[in-house]
Amino acid sequence: MFELLSAGYKTERGFMKKGEIYEGIIEKVEFPNKGFVWVDDQKVIVKNGIPGQKVRFMINKKRSGRAEGRLLEVLEKSPLETREPACQEFPACGGCMYQTMSYEAQKEMKERQVRELLDGAVKESLAKIGKNGDGTEEAEAADHLYHWDGIYGSPIEFGYRNKMEFSFGDEYKDGPLSLGLHKKGSTYDILNTDDCKLVHPDMTKILVCVREFFLERNASFYKKLQHVGYLRHLLLRRGVTSGEILVHVVTTTQEEYDLEPLKEQLLALPLEGKIVGIMHILNDSLSDVVQSDETKILYGKDYFYEELLGLKFKISTFSFFQPNSLAAEILYSKVREYVGDTRDKVVFDLYSGTGTIAQLAASVASEVIGVEIVEDAVKAARENAALNGINNCRFIAGDVLKVLDEVPEKPDMIILDPPRDGVHPKALPKILAYGVDQIVYISCKVTSLVRDLPAFYEAGYEMTHACAVDQFCQGVHVETVVLLSHKKADSYIHIDVEFGEGEGKIPVDSIAKRAEAYKPKEKVTYKMIKEYIEAKYGFKVHTAYIAEVKRNLGLPMYDAPNAVEELKQPRKHPTPEKVEAIKDALRYFAVI
Repeated sequence: MFELLSAGYKTERGFMKKGEIYEGIIEKVEFPNKGFVWVDDQKVIVKNGIPGQKVRFMINKKRSGRAEGRLLEVLEKSPLETREPACQEFPACGGCMYQTMSYEAQKEMKERQVRELLDGAVKESLAKIGKNGDGTEEAEAADHLYHWDGIYGSPIEFGYRNKMEFSFGDEYKDGPLSLGLHKKGSTYDILNTDDCKLVHPDMTKILVCVREFFLERNASFYKKLQHVGYLRHLLLRRGVTSGEILVHVVTTTQEEYDLEPLKEQLLALPLEGKIVGIMHILNDSLSDVVQSDETKILYGKDYFYEELLGLKFKISTFSFFQPNSLAAEILYSKVREYVGDTRDKVVFDLYSGTGTIAQLAASVASEVIGVEIVEDAVKAARENAALNGINNCRFIAGDVLKVLDEVPEKPDMIILDPPRDGVHPKALPKILAYGVDQIVYISCKVTSLVRDLPAFYEAGYEMTHACAVDQFCQGVHVETVVLLSHKKADSYIHIDVEFGEGEGKIPVDSIAKRAEAYKPKEKVTYKMIKEYIEAKYGFKVHTAYIAEVKRNLGLPMYDAPNAVEELKQPRKHPTPEKVEAIKDALRYFAVI
């Protein structure tokens, strides 16, 4: 199945080298797009593939027993690829990954990826706090400890993006001007994505118009390595509910063109929606990001309004807003559901952005305090709150890490919606120190959430509900929402006790004896059994051997619903000597 093509022989352990080319089957894809191909007993990470594809790849990284390969070619389609691509640039374009999979198959794969990560994090967290002894048998049933609410798909599969940043460049070195998205796996090559299905057709019409305008004038594009050239990006925003469009042409100051004819051509386009603003953004920064040194309004205004769950939001050039408005309504509905009843409560919305979640929570809260480091976002949040007549929201511009030390109020509930990297590790202890009953964590990168989860468990929280919301159809990302509840006693019993001699009193000298009699039996862990055997017999036994002996003896076992049905290698069984040693240990600890 797996071949070393460059030399014509099968690879041997340790012989895999950079530059060598192999073929193999992508057996699994982990979040976000890490495919795994087994070459003999060596696991190779190959990104940008689909489970079941036979691929050709080149080894580009090899260190510490870890190998990564760059996808060169798909040799055979996956059984999951059941439809033709909707876009003529697929699969070369890096904007989409899963067009040839049905949307149901995409959701199922993403759901599996998220569940595996969350289940693993719960098991790790339980083992870390010692809740399940040595974290083996009981931890395997970790998903019984939280309720999985499923994955929610986008109401529309194509044309859902309300914002897109297109780049100027060329499809190949010294080729003609192109405007679109990057080639898959490329930092420099730009495809003409005239047929992009992620955006509304209005956006692709505008893209073609802008590219043709500058092609006719032989305008140069900005070369990132040399830091020379004129054209950088085309930023488009379109309201789903209003159909209003903002057009932003981003250039350097190295050349100068009369953009009045471009304005007239854009306004003459036959669009379903309406262009309400055309901006020329000047950006001379060295980094490849859309930012403004100066913004010139060529036409109209630099904002429009979008509606979400009955609220109105002002969207400007750099306002943060969820890229899929219709799926965002589902996302925020789940957040509101997890938040629950917050009447007479103070809610902290940390990493609040333009205040969307804060305003949704405001209707059922005493006060909502939003904290966001981007000042423009805070300004927009305040404007939006005023626009919607909400007067119990307060927005603070600053780093969550510092602001929490300055805010006198104490929250009753916390909502977290951090950036992709998750909560700042120094801010997390401050958040947990409030000890609120519930925290809702919204993650656009589930691996960051998984990294943070053990800290919540150590602080006395447990994940009680979780779900995923797919805002990125055809893409690799997915939103994850979890509800973390603090584990407090359900109720308290008040008991008055009198000590001494006589009726209804407890003799002091009998307390210790009675306490000893009611002392709970010590929990026997796998670790205790292993230590006993090593000390008495001088050899070690694997946890799996102990579990097998317990199972054969008919002792209680916990279900492992996520166990792998078929092992890659046959299961090994303990020797008779080790079986007897395990039974001896079980007798010693009075398990049998």
